[in-house]
Order: sequence, then C-alpha cells, then structure tokens
Amino acid sequence: MASAVQQNVENWKAKLDKVLHEKNGFTDLLEKVEQKTGVRRLYLAIGLFALVVLYLMVGYGAQFLCNFIGFIYPAYTSFKAVESTNKDDDTVWLIYWVVYSFFALLEFFTDIFLFWIPFYWLLKCIFLVWCMAPTSYNGSQIIYYRFIRPFILRYEKKIDSAVDRASEAAREVFGLAFRATQNAGEVAKDMANDAAADALKKQYLDNSAKTD
Repeated sequence: MASAVQQNVENWKAKLDKVLHEKNGFTDLLEKVEQKTGVRRLYLAIGLFALVVLYLMVGYGAQFLCNFIGFIYPAYTSFKAVESTNKDDDTVWLIYWVVYSFFALLEFFTDIFLFWIPFYWLLKCIFLVWCMAPTSYNGSQIIYYRFIRPFILRYEKKIDSAVDRASEAAREVFGLAFRATQNAGEVAKDMANDAAADALKKQYLDNSAKTD
C-alpha cells in the first residue's frame, strides 16, 4: 500500500516537473530563481503552492488573492482565445465565465452564511482552479452541462420574455428621462430669456427716469 502511494506521488511529481519545464512566462521566472538559488523549480513551485494555501487559510486579504487567482489567468487566456483563429477555446472560456457569473450571483445572496464556513477562501480558490483546469474533468464543463445548461434550456423562453420586457421598460425610462431633460433645458432657457428681458426693461426704465 505504502509503495503504491509513493509511486503515485512520484508519478505526480514527474508530471508536474514536465509542466514546469514548458516555455511560458511563469516557468521562465522559475528558471531564473532556480539558477540563482540552486533549488529545483519543482520544489519552488510546491513551496509557492504551500505558501498560497497557507495565506488563503489565515492571511489578511485572502479574499482578494482568491478572486485574483480566479480572474487573472482566465482573463488572460480568454484574451488569447479571442485573438486566436481556433474558436473551440472561445467556447471553453465562455463556459468558464458563465459558471463564474452564476457562482458570483449565488455568492452574493448567500454571503452572510458563507462567512461562517472555515477556510472559505481556500475552498473557493480550489473550486475556481478546478473550473479552469485544462483536464477532462474540468469543473466548469461539468457544472455547465449538468446543471446550468439544462436549467437555461428549460426556462429559455421565459427568460427571453423577461429580458425583452426589461429592455422595453429600460428604453421607456431612458426615453422619459431624455424628454424630461430636454423639457428642463427649454424651461431653463425660457427663464433665462425672461430674466434677461426683465433686466433690460428695468435698465431702460431706470435710464428713462434719470433722463426725466
């Protein structure tokens, strides 16, 4: 049993070490640190991971770090997906942002309860990493196709109808506001003209009285 566990750990370390030797900005930085310190990048990455986990558990500003991790990498890869000619990656990251939006909406309404969950920001970060993981068991794909997509398809017509009504109501409100602004401007202009006319009339009468 122990040898099997050790073998799995060694296989995991070998896969991680292979990923850390791929060319990208993060691995280039690890390479520079590795050359200066003499510490393998594998152990540097594991140490950084442990530090992030510890900070998410007890650090000040863990909420910011969690949201930063859940946003910055997907945002950058979404940019690269938009700029690429392959549209399959566009779908992958659109699904991630759909799940991210649903989770953010759920989090907004349950925030008062989530506050009491121990190590919530660590758990949320793990969830977001799972949702963006480039694997066959990607979390956003599972959640979207098992829960969100069936729900949306079931109520799609009602949602579209509600969106259309809301858009129409918004257009009416903006139209009323625009017309009210125009009317207010015309009233102000008329008042300014009347005030100017009264001032000229008063000045004329004053001058006439002085002449007499």
